[in-house]
Amino acid sequence: MGTASIHEGVRRMRFSSLLDRTEAKELTQAAASELLGINVRTFQRWADRFEAEGDDGLVDLRMGRRSPRRAPEEELERMLGLFRDKYADFTVKHFHEQLQKRHGYVLGYTVTKLALHAAGLVRKAPKRSAHRKKRPRRPLPGMLLHQDGSRHPWIEGLPAMDLIVTMDDATSEIYSMLLVEEEGTASTFQALGEVIGEHGLFCALYTDRGSHYFYTPKAGEKVSKTQQTQVGRALSHLGIEHIAAYSPQARGRSERMFGTLQGRLPKDLRLAGIKTVEAANAWLKAHYMAEHNAAFAIKAEQQGTAFVADRHEAWREALCVIEERTVANDNTVAWSGRRLQLPQSRLRPHFVKAVVRVHEYPDGTVSMFLGPHRLARFAADGQQISPDAPQPGSVLGAVKDKPLRARKRASLTAPARAAVEIARVGAEKRASSRTKKPTKRTNPAAVSVA
Repeated sequence: MGTASIHEGVRRMRFSSLLDRTEAKELTQAAASELLGINVRTFQRWADRFEAEGDDGLVDLRMGRRSPRRAPEEELERMLGLFRDKYADFTVKHFHEQLQKRHGYVLGYTVTKLALHAAGLVRKAPKRSAHRKKRPRRPLPGMLLHQDGSRHPWIEGLPAMDLIVTMDDATSEIYSMLLVEEEGTASTFQALGEVIGEHGLFCALYTDRGSHYFYTPKAGEKVSKTQQTQVGRALSHLGIEHIAAYSPQARGRSERMFGTLQGRLPKDLRLAGIKTVEAANAWLKAHYMAEHNAAFAIKAEQQGTAFVADRHEAWREALCVIEERTVANDNTVAWSGRRLQLPQSRLRPHFVKAVVRVHEYPDGTVSMFLGPHRLARFAADGQQISPDAPQPGSVLGAVKDKPLRARKRASLTAPARAAVEIARVGAEKRASSRTKKPTKRTNPAAVSVA
């Protein structure tokens, strides 16, 4: 006997007993209806049918009748076959999306899940325990961004590597995704540069307490508020608040997002035939992020945005490793095991013993600065980049609208301009009014005596 038949028999017995008690005035129809889990009108209809037909009046007329909306058996069998042959390691939701995208499947998610459960191909998810209340989202995009990394074998056949994701708190929209061998300062700068370059400056960044994010004097204790890492210095320079998370639960949105990505992304990379990190990063930007955001991003609580355009592109010179170096006697600077030769400059004959500022960008290129002046640029291999090549963050940007003569003069410091003026003494012909010697005035008394 099926479960429905058992329930039908119990229903009849309970109704008969409760009907007798209502007729004996022991219960009201409202109380009897509540015990049966039905409304009063349904109880009255059942009573009328029982009086007219007896027990036969309580038979559920729907039993044994096939639903006209029942899913076709052939389509369900095709779906089960595809799951066994190609998608056995997919979640039900991910599997259902691929069926619709690749196999012209039209049945709904619920019927698909129930069929997989009935066939024993997917286990039912355990009932979740009560969870503490989630932190409210920020109302506008750009108010708070999450950045985190997850180590996982993302690409089939390659060892585990880190996936760096930058996500908005208000919408869960992913702004940047990139695969790197190991998470660190360079990957953080690259990801932040992608976000700011496309969307603008934001208000706050929420991260874990990794050593490239924060300096922690004692393990497990609070981060230092005075000693900054390169990332902390860059965020402070751009006016972005840096918030440290002190538990995995505090980063709940990032943790749940990575749970989804670990279940989906490796399979999607496999289906797309991706085998290298370079191809994966290009595919993530061109295809995957948009699909992920369409499926999982939500609408912000309020309209508008908290992003602010960085019109002067200050982020280019902030999101990099910056350190000071003293120029050696041979006019070179030591950096990352290499000697970078400074070229000739109009600023001064040489830079020996001068303290210069070295900027190393996420792409490995290096720039050398003396105050606001860029002295030289070098490729990742140490070769100097031609000064005629485009230079992001050019120091002459502030005077680019002035005439050429003014720009040349503005590029020199005051001591350098004085040195140039001294060097020019006697080298140029002066105006006639300035070259004549003043005439000695004759004493009139002396003339008269003569």
